[in-house]
Amino acid sequence: MLNDPLDLLPQDRREQAERGLAAAFGRSSITALTAITTGASAQSYRVDVAGRPYLLRLESPRRDPLRAYACMRLAVEAGIAPAAHHADPGSGVAITDFVVHRPLADYAGGGAALRRALGALIARLQASPLFPPFLAYPDVVGQLFTSLLDSGMYAPGLLEAHRQGFERIREAYSWDSSALVSSHNDLNPHNVLYDGERLWLIDWETAYANDPLVDVATLLLFFADAPGQDTDVLQSWLGRELDRRERARLVLAGLLVRLFYGCAASLNAAHGQKPVMAETNLVAPTREQFFALLEQKQWGAGSPEAQRLVGKMALGGFMGGLTSSEFEEALAICRRG
Repeated sequence: MLNDPLDLLPQDRREQAERGLAAAFGRSSITALTAITTGASAQSYRVDVAGRPYLLRLESPRRDPLRAYACMRLAVEAGIAPAAHHADPGSGVAITDFVVHRPLADYAGGGAALRRALGALIARLQASPLFPPFLAYPDVVGQLFTSLLDSGMYAPGLLEAHRQGFERIREAYSWDSSALVSSHNDLNPHNVLYDGERLWLIDWETAYANDPLVDVATLLLFFADAPGQDTDVLQSWLGRELDRRERARLVLAGLLVRLFYGCAASLNAAHGQKPVMAETNLVAPTREQFFALLEQKQWGAGSPEAQRLVGKMALGGFMGGLTSSEFEEALAICRRG
């Protein structure tokens, strides 16, 4: 039987966590600590202090949270992220308010209202003080793609069409460093919380100053995949219709986002499975089939098995976009500037 709730913490991180909790709460007693199993980028816990819940997040030793914590603090000041009580990049320990969240499907007003709220939230984020810079997004995707090709996860030549398509996009997708905005860069449903009244964004490890279309394209991928649903997001975000060039750049940004997730999920799977077994095809389930598999299997959404499927789904979506007439038209428009 555990006498101290902190006995649940990994031994190699306990001292760091204790220092962070002391800095945030002083001598206040910790009455409960519960592991949170969703998410794969950090070890997270709900910690109850003086009858109030907080989130304790222990970053992976493989990550440097300096930029992420700076972005998180700016998002907190903008009222977009839960309040932060401690964030030490040296120890990789962060403590924030704990959001008791409800399913996004319960959002008041339904799916259309949720999409409009997300568009408005991103508009607020992009209007906030500029996040620290990083690499140009096409270069980030390019580095991930090179890592994936070198990982041995896919058989030689299997992703050659992806490589050629990516190079065409990178050549046509102009990059304006003067037009960058604060961006989350990973707006998947796990990073959007609903408390019954409003939305919050969490997990800022991929945040930096980026092209404004990247967060928009990510929202459309995860929240507006049916025809006509993009209007809810775009109108709420921009307040007007996109012009022809903006629409073309959004098409290419959407493909870069798909390739980003295809590479990131596949690499997560490779990191979790040793030795890596090379995929010889890109056959993948539909989104509906994938969620049905999650319900039937014992592994969770962040498991290597699930991440392999997510990677193949995203890579398949990328290829589907490359073969569309919309893609060729978008390339031509973007090349003309």
